[in-house]
Amino acid sequence: MDRAQKEKVVEELGQIFESSGVVVVASYQGMTVAEMQDLRARMREGGGSVRVAKNRLAKIALEGKPNASLGDLLQGMTVLAYSEDPTAAARVVDKYAKDNKKLEILGGAMGETALDPAGVKAVADMPSREELIASIAGCIGAPASNIAGAIGAPASNIASILSTIEERAEAA
Repeated sequence: MDRAQKEKVVEELGQIFESSGVVVVASYQGMTVAEMQDLRARMREGGGSVRVAKNRLAKIALEGKPNASLGDLLQGMTVLAYSEDPTAAARVVDKYAKDNKKLEILGGAMGETALDPAGVKAVADMPSREELIASIAGCIGAPASNIAGAIGAPASNIASILSTIEERAEAA
């Protein structure tokens, strides 16, 4: 790899570290090519990406970034899993690590916050952005439907009372 290619890789990695909602660092020592391809496919399905890069270049890309603490995790055979959704990459890597013991989560970063393996697990257990939006929309919609029901209820009660009065008047 010549200097221009290295500079391009450092720039790409810098973009990853800046724009990702979460970055997970894992050791993949002992994984086969097929297992790595499976991880990449699962990550694509989950809305994230996987990147293997030289640790030295990744450390250079981290210089001056808010998540520079990731540099301490970059030792040995490491893979970077990242996604814009703050939970997607952590969720996929956590699930894959349960299935494949060769993938070991070393830590990660969510914005400026450094995560240890337990922190990555906690992020993986959080609801996704879409789930949170649906839950908030449900909370906002529930009071509106309750109000509509309360407003409509007296009218239906009055109508049933009037029909009962009419029936009694006709019967008498």
